[in-house]
Amino acid sequence: MAFASHSHRDPSGNYVFSSRPRVVESRSGREPPSERTQRHYVNIMYDPRVVRGNTYAQHIIPIPPQPDLAEIQRQQAIRKRAIARKRALEQQRLRLRTPEPLQGRKHIDVQTDLYLEELSTVIVAADTECQTDEFLDRPATPLFIPAKSGKDAETQIEEGELFDFDVEVQPILEVLVGKTLEQSLLEVMEEEELACLKAQQRAFLELRNNELAEVQRLQEQERRRTEEKKHRIAQQREVLKQEREVAEKITARVYCQQYLAGLLPAVFSSLRDRGYFYDPVERDIEMNFLPRLMAKVHNNLEKSNTCRELLDTLINEVTQQRLEVKYLETESDS
Repeated sequence: MAFASHSHRDPSGNYVFSSRPRVVESRSGREPPSERTQRHYVNIMYDPRVVRGNTYAQHIIPIPPQPDLAEIQRQQAIRKRAIARKRALEQQRLRLRTPEPLQGRKHIDVQTDLYLEELSTVIVAADTECQTDEFLDRPATPLFIPAKSGKDAETQIEEGELFDFDVEVQPILEVLVGKTLEQSLLEVMEEEELACLKAQQRAFLELRNNELAEVQRLQEQERRRTEEKKHRIAQQREVLKQEREVAEKITARVYCQQYLAGLLPAVFSSLRDRGYFYDPVERDIEMNFLPRLMAKVHNNLEKSNTCRELLDTLINEVTQQRLEVKYLETESDS
Protein backbone atom coordinates (compact mmCIF):
# COMPACT_ATOMS: atom_id res chain seq x y z
CA MET A 1 0.00 0.00 0.00
CA ALA A 2 1.38 3.43 -0.98
CA PHE A 3 0.69 6.89 0.42
CA ALA A 4 0.73 10.25 -1.38
CA SER A 5 1.05 13.70 0.21
CA HIS A 6 2.01 17.25 -0.70
CA SER A 7 5.00 18.97 0.91
CA HIS A 8 6.95 22.21 0.75
CA ARG A 9 10.11 23.70 2.19
CA ASP A 10 10.13 25.76 5.38
CA PRO A 11 12.52 28.73 5.96
CA SER A 12 15.16 26.38 7.41
CA GLY A 13 15.22 24.34 4.16
CA ASN A 14 13.45 21.20 5.51
CA TYR A 15 10.43 19.53 3.93
CA VAL A 16 7.18 19.76 5.91
CA PHE A 17 3.78 18.24 5.06
CA SER A 18 1.03 20.65 4.03
CA SER A 19 -1.72 17.99 3.73
CA ARG A 20 -2.52 14.67 5.36
CA PRO A 21 -1.18 11.56 3.59
CA ARG A 22 -3.74 9.59 1.56
CA VAL A 23 -3.75 6.12 0.06
CA VAL A 24 -2.67 5.92 -3.60
CA GLU A 25 -4.86 3.86 -5.83
CA SER A 26 -3.46 0.43 -6.54
CA ARG A 27 -2.03 -0.09 -10.04
CA SER A 28 -1.25 -3.76 -9.85
CA GLY A 29 -2.28 -6.05 -12.64
CA ARG A 30 -4.43 -8.18 -10.33
CA GLU A 31 -7.25 -5.65 -10.02
CA PRO A 32 -10.68 -6.92 -11.00
CA PRO A 33 -11.82 -6.49 -14.62
CA SER A 34 -14.72 -4.29 -13.58
CA GLU A 35 -12.28 -1.66 -12.16
CA ARG A 36 -10.03 -1.88 -15.27
CA THR A 37 -12.98 -1.25 -17.56
CA GLN A 38 -14.18 1.69 -15.45
CA ARG A 39 -10.82 3.59 -15.49
CA HIS A 40 -10.78 6.67 -17.77
CA TYR A 41 -7.66 7.13 -19.90
CA VAL A 42 -6.62 10.63 -21.08
CA ASN A 43 -4.09 11.96 -23.54
CA ILE A 44 -0.54 11.66 -22.22
CA MET A 45 0.24 15.14 -23.50
CA TYR A 46 -2.15 16.58 -20.93
CA ASP A 47 -0.98 14.38 -18.08
CA PRO A 48 0.52 16.68 -15.39
CA ARG A 49 2.99 13.97 -14.37
CA VAL A 50 4.83 14.22 -17.71
CA VAL A 51 7.77 16.67 -17.69
CA ARG A 52 7.61 19.39 -20.35
CA GLY A 53 10.64 20.79 -22.16
CA ASN A 54 14.19 19.48 -22.29
CA THR A 55 14.55 16.22 -20.40
CA TYR A 56 18.33 16.68 -20.07
CA ALA A 57 18.08 19.92 -18.15
CA GLN A 58 17.86 19.96 -14.35
CA HIS A 59 14.31 19.80 -13.17
CA ILE A 60 13.63 22.61 -10.69
CA ILE A 61 10.72 22.20 -8.32
CA PRO A 62 8.73 25.42 -8.08
CA ILE A 63 8.96 26.93 -4.62
CA PRO A 64 5.63 28.03 -3.20
CA PRO A 65 5.36 31.47 -1.60
CA GLN A 66 6.97 31.63 1.81
CA PRO A 67 4.57 32.12 4.73
CA ASP A 68 4.90 35.04 7.09
CA LEU A 69 7.65 34.55 9.73
CA ALA A 70 5.55 36.19 12.45
CA GLU A 71 2.66 33.81 11.69
CA ILE A 72 5.00 30.82 11.87
CA GLN A 73 6.39 31.99 15.21
CA ARG A 74 2.88 32.56 16.54
CA GLN A 75 1.79 29.07 15.48
CA GLN A 76 4.93 27.57 17.03
CA ALA A 77 4.28 29.43 20.28
CA ILE A 78 0.65 28.21 20.31
CA ARG A 79 1.86 24.66 19.63
CA LYS A 80 4.45 24.87 22.42
CA ARG A 81 1.85 26.17 24.90
CA ALA A 82 -0.54 23.36 23.92
CA ILE A 83 2.24 20.78 24.35
CA ALA A 84 3.24 22.27 27.74
CA ARG A 85 -0.42 22.31 28.88
CA LYS A 86 -0.86 18.71 27.78
CA ARG A 87 2.36 17.67 29.54
CA ALA A 88 1.30 19.46 32.74
CA LEU A 89 -2.10 17.72 32.64
CA GLU A 90 -0.40 14.35 32.12
CA GLN A 91 2.01 15.00 35.00
CA GLN A 92 -0.86 16.09 37.24
CA ARG A 93 -2.86 13.01 36.27
CA LEU A 94 0.13 10.79 36.93
CA ARG A 95 0.86 12.57 40.22
CA LEU A 96 -2.73 12.37 41.50
CA ARG A 97 -3.29 8.89 40.18
CA THR A 98 -4.06 6.24 42.76
CA PRO A 99 -1.97 3.07 42.44
CA GLU A 100 -3.64 -0.03 41.09
CA PRO A 101 -5.44 -2.18 43.73
CA LEU A 102 -4.05 -5.52 44.82
CA GLN A 103 -5.43 -8.75 43.49
CA GLY A 104 -8.85 -9.45 44.96
CA ARG A 105 -9.39 -5.85 46.10
CA LYS A 106 -10.93 -2.74 44.62
CA HIS A 107 -10.91 0.99 45.23
CA ILE A 108 -13.84 2.76 46.84
CA ASP A 109 -14.53 6.44 47.46
CA VAL A 110 -13.88 7.37 51.10
CA GLN A 111 -14.45 10.74 52.70
CA THR A 112 -11.48 12.12 54.61
CA ASP A 113 -13.20 15.22 56.04
CA LEU A 114 -13.67 15.71 59.77
CA TYR A 115 -17.48 15.60 59.48
CA LEU A 116 -18.96 13.08 57.08
CA GLU A 117 -21.62 14.32 54.69
CA GLU A 118 -23.99 12.39 52.56
CA LEU A 119 -22.94 12.46 48.92
CA SER A 120 -26.06 13.47 47.08
CA THR A 121 -27.25 16.11 44.69
CA VAL A 122 -27.85 19.36 46.53
CA ILE A 123 -31.34 20.62 45.83
CA VAL A 124 -31.98 24.26 46.49
CA ALA A 125 -35.06 24.56 48.70
CA ALA A 126 -36.88 27.47 50.30
CA ASP A 127 -39.17 27.51 53.34
CA THR A 128 -42.65 29.08 53.11
CA GLU A 129 -45.44 29.20 55.64
CA CYS A 130 -49.22 29.41 55.41
CA GLN A 131 -52.09 29.20 57.87
CA THR A 132 -54.30 26.11 57.55
CA ASP A 133 -57.46 24.99 59.28
CA GLU A 134 -57.54 22.40 61.98
CA PHE A 135 -57.29 18.76 60.93
CA LEU A 136 -60.58 17.07 60.20
CA ASP A 137 -61.32 13.37 60.39
CA ARG A 138 -60.05 11.87 57.15
CA PRO A 139 -61.87 8.89 55.74
CA ALA A 140 -60.00 5.66 55.11
CA THR A 141 -58.21 5.48 51.81
CA PRO A 142 -59.90 2.98 49.53
CA LEU A 143 -57.87 0.00 48.35
CA PHE A 144 -56.31 0.59 44.98
CA ILE A 145 -57.42 -1.92 42.42
CA PRO A 146 -55.87 -1.49 38.99
CA ALA A 147 -58.14 -1.55 36.04
CA LYS A 148 -58.56 -4.90 34.45
CA SER A 149 -57.01 -5.34 31.03
CA GLY A 150 -56.93 -8.18 28.55
CA LYS A 151 -59.18 -11.18 28.19
CA ASP A 152 -59.62 -14.12 30.53
CA ALA A 153 -58.94 -17.59 29.17
CA GLU A 154 -58.83 -20.97 30.81
CA THR A 155 -57.93 -24.55 29.95
CA GLN A 156 -58.40 -27.93 31.51
CA ILE A 157 -55.25 -29.81 32.58
CA GLU A 158 -55.60 -33.37 33.68
CA GLU A 159 -53.58 -34.95 36.44
CA GLY A 160 -50.16 -36.10 35.31
CA GLU A 161 -50.06 -34.08 32.13
CA LEU A 162 -47.55 -31.43 33.24
CA PHE A 163 -45.31 -32.89 35.99
CA ASP A 164 -44.53 -36.41 37.25
CA PHE A 165 -42.66 -36.02 40.53
CA ASP A 166 -41.19 -39.50 40.63
CA VAL A 167 -39.85 -39.20 37.08
CA GLU A 168 -38.75 -35.57 37.21
CA VAL A 169 -37.15 -35.64 40.67
CA GLN A 170 -34.83 -38.58 39.91
CA PRO A 171 -32.22 -36.65 37.78
CA ILE A 172 -32.39 -33.69 40.14
CA LEU A 173 -31.84 -35.96 43.13
CA GLU A 174 -28.98 -37.72 41.34
CA VAL A 175 -27.37 -34.39 40.60
CA LEU A 176 -27.79 -33.18 44.20
CA VAL A 177 -26.46 -36.42 45.68
CA GLY A 178 -23.59 -36.52 43.19
CA LYS A 179 -22.66 -32.92 43.86
CA THR A 180 -22.95 -33.49 47.63
CA LEU A 181 -20.69 -36.55 47.45
CA GLU A 182 -18.26 -34.75 45.18
CA GLN A 183 -18.16 -31.74 47.51
CA SER A 184 -17.72 -34.01 50.52
CA LEU A 185 -14.86 -35.87 48.83
CA LEU A 186 -13.27 -32.56 47.90
CA GLU A 187 -13.58 -31.33 51.47
CA VAL A 188 -12.10 -34.57 52.84
CA MET A 189 -9.24 -34.38 50.32
CA GLU A 190 -8.71 -30.73 51.24
CA GLU A 191 -8.64 -31.61 54.94
CA GLU A 192 -6.13 -34.42 54.26
CA GLU A 193 -4.03 -32.08 52.15
CA LEU A 194 -4.14 -29.42 54.90
CA ALA A 195 -3.17 -32.05 57.47
CA CYS A 196 -0.26 -33.15 55.26
CA LEU A 197 0.78 -29.55 54.78
CA LYS A 198 0.64 -28.92 58.52
CA ALA A 199 2.65 -32.08 59.16
CA GLN A 200 5.22 -31.03 56.58
CA GLN A 201 5.27 -27.55 58.09
CA ARG A 202 5.82 -28.98 61.59
CA ALA A 203 8.59 -31.22 60.29
CA PHE A 204 10.13 -28.28 58.43
CA LEU A 205 9.90 -26.08 61.54
CA GLU A 206 11.50 -28.80 63.68
CA LEU A 207 14.27 -29.26 61.12
CA ARG A 208 14.69 -25.50 60.85
CA ASN A 209 14.84 -25.10 64.63
CA ASN A 210 17.38 -27.93 64.87
CA GLU A 211 19.45 -26.36 62.11
CA LEU A 212 19.22 -22.95 63.81
CA ALA A 213 20.28 -24.49 67.12
CA GLU A 214 23.17 -26.27 65.38
CA VAL A 215 24.16 -23.03 63.62
CA GLN A 216 24.04 -21.15 66.93
CA ARG A 217 26.13 -23.88 68.58
CA LEU A 218 28.68 -23.74 65.77
CA GLN A 219 28.71 -19.93 65.91
CA GLU A 220 29.21 -20.01 69.68
CA GLN A 221 31.95 -22.63 69.29
CA GLU A 222 33.63 -20.53 66.61
CA ARG A 223 33.28 -17.44 68.80
CA ARG A 224 34.88 -19.25 71.76
CA ARG A 225 37.69 -20.50 69.54
CA THR A 226 38.24 -17.02 68.17
CA GLU A 227 38.29 -15.52 71.66
CA GLU A 228 40.62 -18.26 72.89
CA LYS A 229 42.88 -17.68 69.90
CA LYS A 230 42.93 -13.93 70.55
CA HIS A 231 43.59 -14.57 74.25
CA ARG A 232 46.45 -16.98 73.47
CA ILE A 233 47.93 -14.53 70.95
CA ALA A 234 47.69 -11.67 73.47
CA GLN A 235 49.21 -13.89 76.17
CA GLN A 236 52.05 -14.95 73.88
CA ARG A 237 52.65 -11.33 72.90
CA GLU A 238 52.73 -10.39 76.60
CA VAL A 239 55.23 -13.21 77.29
CA LEU A 240 57.40 -12.08 74.37
CA LYS A 241 57.16 -8.50 75.58
CA GLN A 242 58.20 -9.50 79.10
CA GLU A 243 61.07 -11.62 77.75
CA ARG A 244 62.20 -8.71 75.59
CA GLU A 245 62.02 -6.34 78.59
CA VAL A 246 63.96 -8.81 80.76
CA ALA A 247 66.58 -9.18 78.05
CA GLU A 248 66.84 -5.41 77.72
CA LYS A 249 67.13 -5.03 81.49
CA ILE A 250 69.86 -7.69 81.67
CA THR A 251 71.71 -6.06 78.79
CA ALA A 252 71.40 -2.65 80.43
CA ARG A 253 72.59 -4.04 83.77
CA VAL A 254 75.60 -5.72 82.20
CA TYR A 255 76.41 -2.56 80.27
CA CYS A 256 76.06 -0.47 83.44
CA GLN A 257 78.27 -2.83 85.36
CA GLN A 258 80.89 -2.69 82.64
CA TYR A 259 80.59 1.09 82.38
CA LEU A 260 80.62 1.70 86.13
CA ALA A 261 83.47 -0.72 86.82
CA GLY A 262 86.08 2.00 86.14
CA LEU A 263 83.77 4.95 86.80
CA LEU A 264 83.17 4.37 90.50
CA PRO A 265 86.85 4.67 91.60
CA ALA A 266 87.30 7.78 89.47
CA VAL A 267 84.14 9.36 90.90
CA PHE A 268 85.10 8.54 94.45
CA SER A 269 88.56 9.95 93.98
CA SER A 270 87.15 13.10 92.36
CA LEU A 271 84.65 13.56 95.16
CA ARG A 272 87.36 12.97 97.73
CA ASP A 273 89.55 15.59 96.05
CA ARG A 274 86.71 18.09 96.04
CA GLY A 275 85.99 17.55 99.72
CA TYR A 276 82.84 15.53 99.58
CA PHE A 277 84.46 12.80 101.63
CA TYR A 278 85.87 14.42 104.85
CA ASP A 279 87.07 13.63 108.42
CA PRO A 280 84.22 14.11 110.94
CA VAL A 281 86.48 15.63 113.63
CA GLU A 282 88.09 18.03 111.18
CA ARG A 283 84.73 18.83 109.72
CA ASP A 284 83.34 19.52 113.20
CA ILE A 285 86.23 21.81 114.04
CA GLU A 286 85.89 23.68 110.76
CA MET A 287 82.12 23.98 110.87
CA ASN A 288 81.42 24.40 114.58
CA PHE A 289 84.45 25.29 116.66
CA LEU A 290 86.31 27.71 114.43
CA PRO A 291 83.24 29.81 113.56
CA ARG A 292 82.38 30.25 117.27
CA LEU A 293 85.96 31.05 118.09
CA MET A 294 86.21 33.59 115.30
CA ALA A 295 82.90 35.15 116.36
CA LYS A 296 84.14 35.56 119.94
CA VAL A 297 87.45 37.01 118.74
CA HIS A 298 85.58 39.40 116.49
CA ASN A 299 83.40 40.51 119.42
CA ASN A 300 86.42 41.09 121.62
CA LEU A 301 88.12 43.06 118.85
CA GLU A 302 85.02 45.17 118.34
CA LYS A 303 84.85 45.89 122.09
CA SER A 304 88.53 46.91 122.21
CA ASN A 305 88.08 49.11 119.12
CA THR A 306 85.07 50.75 120.73
CA CYS A 307 87.00 51.43 123.91
CA ARG A 308 89.91 52.88 121.91
CA GLU A 309 87.59 55.13 119.91
CA LEU A 310 85.93 56.32 123.13
CA LEU A 311 89.34 57.02 124.74
CA ASP A 312 90.48 58.91 121.62
CA THR A 313 87.32 60.99 121.72
CA LEU A 314 87.83 61.90 125.41
CA ILE A 315 91.48 62.83 124.80
CA ASN A 316 90.50 64.96 121.80
CA GLU A 317 87.85 66.78 123.80
CA VAL A 318 90.22 67.43 126.75
CA THR A 319 92.90 68.70 124.38
CA GLN A 320 90.45 71.05 122.67
CA GLN A 321 89.29 72.43 126.02
CA ARG A 322 92.87 73.04 127.16
CA LEU A 323 93.73 74.77 123.90
CA GLU A 324 90.73 77.01 124.26
CA VAL A 325 91.61 77.91 127.87
CA LYS A 326 95.22 78.68 126.88
CA TYR A 327 94.03 80.82 124.01
CA LEU A 328 91.70 82.76 126.31
CA GLU A 329 94.51 83.36 128.78
CA THR A 330 96.77 84.60 126.03
CA GLU A 331 94.16 86.99 124.82
CA SER A 332 93.60 88.34 128.30
CA ASP A 333 97.31 88.94 128.85
CA SER A 334 97.64 90.84 125.65
